[in-house]
Amino acid sequence: GPCTECSCSSGKDPDKDPSHTKKKENGDRLCVPKIFFGTRTHKQITQISRELKRTAYSCVPMTILSSRDYTCIHPVVSNSSNRNEMCVELLEGKHGKSCSYYHGVHKLSEHHALQPAAGLYQAWDIEDLVGLGRKLRACPYFAARELMVGADIVFCPYNYLLDPQIRDSMDIQLKGQVVILDEAHNIEDCARESVSYGVTESQLRAAREELELMVSSNIRQKHHEPLRAVCCSLI
Repeated sequence: GPCTECSCSSGKDPDKDPSHTKKKENGDRLCVPKIFFGTRTHKQITQISRELKRTAYSCVPMTILSSRDYTCIHPVVSNSSNRNEMCVELLEGKHGKSCSYYHGVHKLSEHHALQPAAGLYQAWDIEDLVGLGRKLRACPYFAARELMVGADIVFCPYNYLLDPQIRDSMDIQLKGQVVILDEAHNIEDCARESVSYGVTESQLRAAREELELMVSSNIRQKHHEPLRAVCCSLI
């Protein structure tokens, strides 16, 4: 896998990819930072990648990180309400099956339409990636992640940059990189959302009943009584 810094500091023949390195006087190599461009929604990424197409930078290596909701093309998983778990189970081969789309991921990530060197390359959006993935029967979700290694610009929703769990799972390293947040006034809401969750009244009632049982059975009363009080006051 890629080194935590970037491909040119991994010690694997730095001359392979001169576009991602520049020389310092003393012979050391500097990494060229990636640009992480965060937007509020997936829809905005589509608009921005279309704008990128119209500029002189249309042929810059890029990728778009998005959830399996937008990029899974497996006929069963993509129609499931729990795509993430089903995908992980398939890849772990829990039920003796695997995902053929995942095993074809290199066909997509190495396809000439996504490789800037080919000369035919242009900025693309999620729809382009998914369409090509269907044609090649290869997974757009993991192809987009693989393309991050060589990308100069990475588009993604805010929470991929703000939420440490998503950052880790996506292998996003922000140290020494450039981060651009579009419409940054939405950041507070997004940060609140990523550490918030909803609870229904019936869940609270069920929790209260379980806590009642704990208290009446003398199980760690001093811990369970204040929790029961919180449930009661919320109800």
